[in-house]
Amino acid sequence: MKKLLLLLVFTFSICQCLQAQVRLPRLIRDSMVLQRDRDLTIWGWAAPGEKVSVRFNNKRFRAVAGSEGKWRLLMPAMKAGGPYTMQIDAANHITLKEILVGDVWLCAGQSNMVHQMRLHDVRYEADIAAANYPLVRQFAVPNVTDLQGPRDDLPGGSWLWANPANVRDFSAVAYFFGKQLYEKYHVPIGLINTSWGGTPIEAWMSEESLADFPAVTGTITQNKDTAYLGEKERSLPAVYTPDPANDKGYTEGWASPSYIPKGWRTINIPGYWEDQGIHDLNGVVWYRREITVPAVMAGLPAKVFLGRIVDADVLYINGKQVGTTSYLYPQRRYQLPAGTLKAGKNLFVIRVTNNAGKGGFVPDKPYQLIAGNDTIDLKGYWAYKVGQVNPQGAVTNNGRIALQNQPTALYNAMLAPIFNFKVRGFIWYQGETNAGRAADYARMQPAMIADWRRKWQQPDAPFLYVQLPGFMEMNYLPMESQWASFREAQLQSLAVPRTAMAVAIDLGEWNDVHPDRKKEVGERLALAAQRLAYGDSTVVYSGPLFQSAKIEGNRIILSFSHTGSGLMSIDGEELSEFAIAGSDKKFVWAKARIEGDKVVVWKDEIAKPVYVRYAWADFPVNPNLFNKEGLPASPFRTGP
Repeated sequence: MKKLLLLLVFTFSICQCLQAQVRLPRLIRDSMVLQRDRDLTIWGWAAPGEKVSVRFNNKRFRAVAGSEGKWRLLMPAMKAGGPYTMQIDAANHITLKEILVGDVWLCAGQSNMVHQMRLHDVRYEADIAAANYPLVRQFAVPNVTDLQGPRDDLPGGSWLWANPANVRDFSAVAYFFGKQLYEKYHVPIGLINTSWGGTPIEAWMSEESLADFPAVTGTITQNKDTAYLGEKERSLPAVYTPDPANDKGYTEGWASPSYIPKGWRTINIPGYWEDQGIHDLNGVVWYRREITVPAVMAGLPAKVFLGRIVDADVLYINGKQVGTTSYLYPQRRYQLPAGTLKAGKNLFVIRVTNNAGKGGFVPDKPYQLIAGNDTIDLKGYWAYKVGQVNPQGAVTNNGRIALQNQPTALYNAMLAPIFNFKVRGFIWYQGETNAGRAADYARMQPAMIADWRRKWQQPDAPFLYVQLPGFMEMNYLPMESQWASFREAQLQSLAVPRTAMAVAIDLGEWNDVHPDRKKEVGERLALAAQRLAYGDSTVVYSGPLFQSAKIEGNRIILSFSHTGSGLMSIDGEELSEFAIAGSDKKFVWAKARIEGDKVVVWKDEIAKPVYVRYAWADFPVNPNLFNKEGLPASPFRTGP
């Protein structure tokens, strides 16, 4: 009995000791960047009532953990500098090293904010190689969701500085933004990258900020009911999962050099198979071609560019798998180790899987084999054969709840744990997922901005965001456009004080929702930061924004703000993408010319014009109105 009591006391003591271990949030780590010129918050967890001591910059600060084990202390504002060391003492001791004090920016949004430098390493190869910025650091917030309520902490993450190895995992937009600010002001820059591809704005908003959207608040209430979620999951139809054993390409060894092709047909790359004689096929199609490699390229490390493929692919060369991608969005850029290619004929085989819509190779992308200084074009005719066909009506996506797309899910898990961490401001690149709901977005984004500022207790924090670039097919006649309406909704957020919008209409790609040109986006955001966050009144940070219209006879005279040192046609050609209409709203292309700081628009056949639109399309063909600082005008319309 006595031994049992001693064991219980010992166990209790061990538990007490473990409970007394002071713990810090994941964001407070070695190499972190703290916000200069603001009172700083350090917080964490310990045993209830435990005393915590923090020594930083030759000063000591104290706190006592409350009844729930939480502690929090404030430190006075500091100037930019470092590196510093922080000592935290309670029952245990923690030392944090390489701490900098500078400017911290929260970088949030969906995939175009996610997109890492490595996904654009062809365009930015030199930028990656030249990255040597120990004072520019990124903290990548892990992707995690919570439908129940705000969390206290993140599940992981670390601060990394921008060198050629680390920068490949930096958000490309955030990196070029931070790099430009560092080179301008020479203070440490911290980038907290909290982003998730394909997510809607409401996932990044709090329950309070969504109070004026009843349909959304109803979803939030339902999602808190775990029994409801479980029942909904159980009610979904079973997902069809293709069995590789039924793929003739696998069972007959179509990727093998020893395979003798029989019954193969001809098809073109790039292109979709539905446009080339295959009707409505969901399943697997194999592509095959012998590529003759000259001796000068043989044996060298090489790269294969296969554009974009819908949906998934596996690449084999001479029977060996050398690359694979599981979903449709990334560009296929596969690295081949030395020795993969041989002089003479090399067998290229591509297995393509598609589950819905058109399958195949996206046009107007690079399809090349590159080794040394030589390039072989991979476009043209290939042989193809169908390896597997999904059964008619097969369910490949059963509508399962995508937790990351639910309202509040990312706010709770990926923003709430950061609120105590002071920032200089926010950059935001999001909207593709909401593009069909412009009216809601026009109300949601201002509500989100106000809420974030409240939660960070920084009511004047600059909020800088990206207007969506051009995307989808070009139209050569004036017509309605969801994406144009959405850009207009984004434009309306400029009514919120201390906001700025980076116009990106000139940076899009018709066939890629993730355009390659991220540097210009980051640098345009940085210009806005120079004006709003750093108070540089000499900086022209925006392209022309429509201000007012005046009708004089058969002409409409447009006035703009943000004209900089003057308006210009960026390509030296006549202004394009202006459409005009009378009261019937039947738009036709118009003539337009710059007169001083205004643009005059007319069409001889329209005697009484009422409305003008500019770049009003999903992907306007040539929006060439800029200011002389090289910043594009935002698309707009003069009336509803």
